[in-house]
Amino acid sequence: MYSIVELKGVKCGYRCGYCGNEEGKDSYGMWSHNMTVQDYQDLIDRGWRRSGKYVYKPIMNKTCCPQYTIRCHALNFHPSKTHKKTLKRVNKFLSKGEMPVEKQDEEHEGEPMDSVHEEGIRPPPQVSLNIDHSEVQDVTASPDTDTTNSTPPTTPREDAAPAPAEKTSNVMPKPGKGADPSRPPCRKAKDIRKERRLQKDQQMQQEAVSSSPNPTPSKSSSSNQPKSLEEFITESLPNDPLHRLEVRLVRSNPPSPQFKASFDASYQVYKLYQMAIHEDPPDKPSESQFKRFLCDSPLEAETAPDGPDVGYGSFHQQYWLDGRIVAVGVLDILPSCVSSVYLYYHPDFSSLSLGTYSALREIAFTRQLQQQSPKLAYYYLGFYVHSCPKMRYKGQYRPSDLLCPETYSWVPIERCIPRLDVSVYSRLNENAQAGDARALKDLGRVLVLHRRTVMPYAAYARKRKGSNDEKEVEQYASLVGQTCAERILLYRA
Repeated sequence: MYSIVELKGVKCGYRCGYCGNEEGKDSYGMWSHNMTVQDYQDLIDRGWRRSGKYVYKPIMNKTCCPQYTIRCHALNFHPSKTHKKTLKRVNKFLSKGEMPVEKQDEEHEGEPMDSVHEEGIRPPPQVSLNIDHSEVQDVTASPDTDTTNSTPPTTPREDAAPAPAEKTSNVMPKPGKGADPSRPPCRKAKDIRKERRLQKDQQMQQEAVSSSPNPTPSKSSSSNQPKSLEEFITESLPNDPLHRLEVRLVRSNPPSPQFKASFDASYQVYKLYQMAIHEDPPDKPSESQFKRFLCDSPLEAETAPDGPDVGYGSFHQQYWLDGRIVAVGVLDILPSCVSSVYLYYHPDFSSLSLGTYSALREIAFTRQLQQQSPKLAYYYLGFYVHSCPKMRYKGQYRPSDLLCPETYSWVPIERCIPRLDVSVYSRLNENAQAGDARALKDLGRVLVLHRRTVMPYAAYARKRKGSNDEKEVEQYASLVGQTCAERILLYRA
């Protein structure tokens, strides 16, 4: 099975949803008719991202707000204090029905797990290549075979991300007399509680040892180990909570019976979300837009002997509260990761910080899949935009890495932040000698699909006799890399 793509080229000078620059965003895009999960895994590991069937890559050194691919090491993830508060808030609502008055500012949920798809590119009526792969001829060794031509389709739009946080002015403190030297120094209540707990634990251990007839060196008990993410998710939930939350995974492409049965309910939540959170007019979040953006996917449904039981491909993870959908996370399950595409939820539950909650549930889901497929160990959160303060929350899911835009190697985020504080665009890899291991080396070996025939670009160029698309094909191949360029079919009219 081949992946098939059609170039849409460079899109320059359109509005940036992060900083509001009307002409600051630049990206390179292509329409994907279909794609294997391994090809897409390799593409997102080179900074690409999909929105529906449109696959795009920001031009990092030109766009006003560079977008760095970010991944979290799911197996080593430990929830932060903020994450724990969110889980407790949701569990408190489920067990007692107590809804927080308003969303906490510390959640940084200005944007829902990537609302990025090409703005302004409206697809005309869908036209499919309708290629039967059994009829595609592979003439990489015999380039003179021709069959019939095919018709190109189109691309979706890109939605706006949040505006940056407001700046606060610096206020000088009033002069005072200073601390009273006769009084003990002030201490934080958190430190005092921590010290008391430590003293209490030590006292209990000493009492346990002294009461034992044959004292032995104490081993670290399970109670002394930090709680896992899964324990925090289910913590404090009684056997009969007031509200029941069920998380269901349904395949969206090809649509499963469960997906079809819940489609309308899911769409209605999406429509309410777009109007309330993104302030879309009622006619903008149409059913066709919803399908293009969040239901259509180029990814083929695949299974593998060493893969997860649910298989690979595109899914919707639905959150059912007391029998109705209140939130949906759009996910891609790939050979090495779970990739978060988007999240939408019912506005009535915005105070529960469902963006953070769903991300934590998706990390736990990744850990669950890793037990079935050992190499599936990462959770991709989309893009990290350091120049947009409201997008920095993604860096709180640690340990995490950012993708170097020049070498396409992963760099721990702690080493990236100082560089990004200096410049919004940075070569994150500190090794000046390192390069792109999959850089384009041989343009002639790039695979193209011409008149239903697979051939290397060198053979295609000979057939065309004077084809003037060499620069365009070279740019494409350099962005996808030599490995993908030799596997993915580039459609040529």
